[in-house]
Amino acid sequence: MAQRIHIVEDDVAFGKMLTSFLERKGYEITISITGESARKTLKDNSFDFLITDLKLPDDSGLDLLVFAKEVSPQIKVILMTGYADVDTAVRAIKKGALDYISKPFRPEELLMVIENGFSEYSETSSNVRRKSDLKQDSSQKPKIIDSPTFVMGISEISKKFNEYIKLVGPTDMCVLIQGESGTGKEVAAKAIHTYSNRKNENFIAVDCGAIPKDLAASEFFGHIKGSFTGAISDKKGHFEAADGGTLFLDEVGNLSYENQIQLLRALQERKVKPVGSNSEIAVDVRIITATNEDLLKAVTDGKFREDLYHRLNEFSIQIPSLNQRKEDLFLFTEYFLREANDSLGKEVLGLSKDVEHAFKNYTWPGNLRELKNVIKRSVLLTNDNLIPLEVIPREVLLSNTTVKETQDFSKESNEKQLIINALKKTENNKTKAAKLLNITRKTLYNKLEQYEIEL
Repeated sequence: MAQRIHIVEDDVAFGKMLTSFLERKGYEITISITGESARKTLKDNSFDFLITDLKLPDDSGLDLLVFAKEVSPQIKVILMTGYADVDTAVRAIKKGALDYISKPFRPEELLMVIENGFSEYSETSSNVRRKSDLKQDSSQKPKIIDSPTFVMGISEISKKFNEYIKLVGPTDMCVLIQGESGTGKEVAAKAIHTYSNRKNENFIAVDCGAIPKDLAASEFFGHIKGSFTGAISDKKGHFEAADGGTLFLDEVGNLSYENQIQLLRALQERKVKPVGSNSEIAVDVRIITATNEDLLKAVTDGKFREDLYHRLNEFSIQIPSLNQRKEDLFLFTEYFLREANDSLGKEVLGLSKDVEHAFKNYTWPGNLRELKNVIKRSVLLTNDNLIPLEVIPREVLLSNTTVKETQDFSKESNEKQLIINALKKTENNKTKAAKLLNITRKTLYNKLEQYEIEL
């Protein structure tokens, strides 16, 4: 049965073009040119997708999104607009939109969004059925990992990154994930695993930088009791633990040259020999690696084996830094805010306008890890509905970008307001205010004099 799509587009020619293209691809299409007509059609019929323009003569795409979800909760909604607006995109996705596509776009781009959305829905439905089956037969205990907390960005660079993950996920190719520290390489690896045919098997993550050189063979391949001092029992290695699933090697560039040789042999032979054992164990493992170093340079410098590099780099993905995808900043903020509220038992609703302004102008050198930490710390210190300026770390407020690029957020005016807020919060207790501001009492007294702040 063909999937049913309803298109709401007041540009008749453009609507007909989309209709013709999607019908050739096997979809059943109906179209409305007004919000009123669309609402009646959505109420009286069932659709798999709603594709609506954001700006309609008599309606708003956002309002139509809410209406569609009310009458048909399972419907997937895609918003189109020629008025690219980050805030609107964020609101749309928060309200449940599948995606947001800016005009002009090629019909093939829309088709890709539709196909991805339908495959995700099918996967979710099968997961629900699988969980239901498990409840009926509690004796079955397959190894199923939770879906990764993978925030799908709306920026163009994020969409390309997401495309690569979905493209390589179903294959068995070795994937090398590269990116700055804190960009979420393990989360990306889990997403690749979840899109693979191995998703119901183990995902084993290993920090190569934390493994001592002398213990690496035991960690990767296991050992038998008595094989060395301290081996008081048999141990299963990471390769065997990940058999049938995925082994994620983080900071793979930190492995010693000897350990690199051992890893290469295991990948080539698809067999591992536990330390102290005379027999080999066959393993079926997909390898995903990650690094924030330039492995190609390490190869040139003789620090990393070239043959291992090519074995691991069958497909490479570069994770963009947070500063490269500022359009996604508040999507991640929303996610980390919910996470912090759950963890700390708080109910902070969002950021104050001043904090939003500071976040937009900060470069986030620590990427998502830094943003997560800032949000959690701020939620802990916030007693109101919105995160105020005074609980934000000074490096975020006084970054070079913030100071140089925004006149209304200069260091002087911001510092003065921070001090006033801190004194108010501590009821003019200078010692507590200095501690809150992370400065000495002497520095605080100097600032009070500099800004002529009277108590």
